[in-house]
Amino acid sequence: MRRMCMGAEVPEIVVRRLPHYARALQWLEMDGVQTISSAELGARLGMTPAQIRKDLSYFGEFGKQGMGYDVTFLYEQLRQILGVDREWLAALVGIGDLGHAIARYGGFVKRGFKIAALFDQDPKKIGEQIGELEIISIDKLPMVVRGLRIQLGIIAVPAAAAQSVADLMVSAGIRGILSYAPIHLHVPRGIRIRYIDPVVSLQSMTYHLKPGSPTQDGPDESYVGE
Repeated sequence: MRRMCMGAEVPEIVVRRLPHYARALQWLEMDGVQTISSAELGARLGMTPAQIRKDLSYFGEFGKQGMGYDVTFLYEQLRQILGVDREWLAALVGIGDLGHAIARYGGFVKRGFKIAALFDQDPKKIGEQIGELEIISIDKLPMVVRGLRIQLGIIAVPAAAAQSVADLMVSAGIRGILSYAPIHLHVPRGIRIRYIDPVVSLQSMTYHLKPGSPTQDGPDESYVGE
């Protein structure tokens, strides 16, 4: 097996599939599975073996024909490719019901992300403790972000406030934004932004579920954010 070699430009759709590969491999490793074929991995993810091999080929050769992939090795390589073999700090803005749930979610830490600061503009929430973190006034975001060298921002505010929050994050030096606000945000070139809107995902499903819609064989699966 050869270690990854970053060469040709990787299509964004491939990059978005890599976390799903990594998660499946993590589960396999936890189950004690040592090797897996592209066919077996594809069956778990609802993908063809050819697609998996093609996606991985952008980064190198990770398996041997007839032997499959070493689960632990491939998992660690994907962690390096995704940059989650280190800890990333995130700032969360908007501590309403959604923000509280995000702040308490333990899955971030397990995958290389740590919410390092909480912000809100409501004076009644300032000083409230969530776990080990205290909610800070949004006015202090630039100072805190620069002081902690935070590179990621999570927006959990209403649509009307989302653009101003994004602007503040960018001016503070945040390079990647995950937004739960149901609105398109304008950010400068070089800033990465991802949206999560459960309502949009539900609407795309109801299109196929309404009477008269064409049916198809087998499950139609996708992940929110794809």
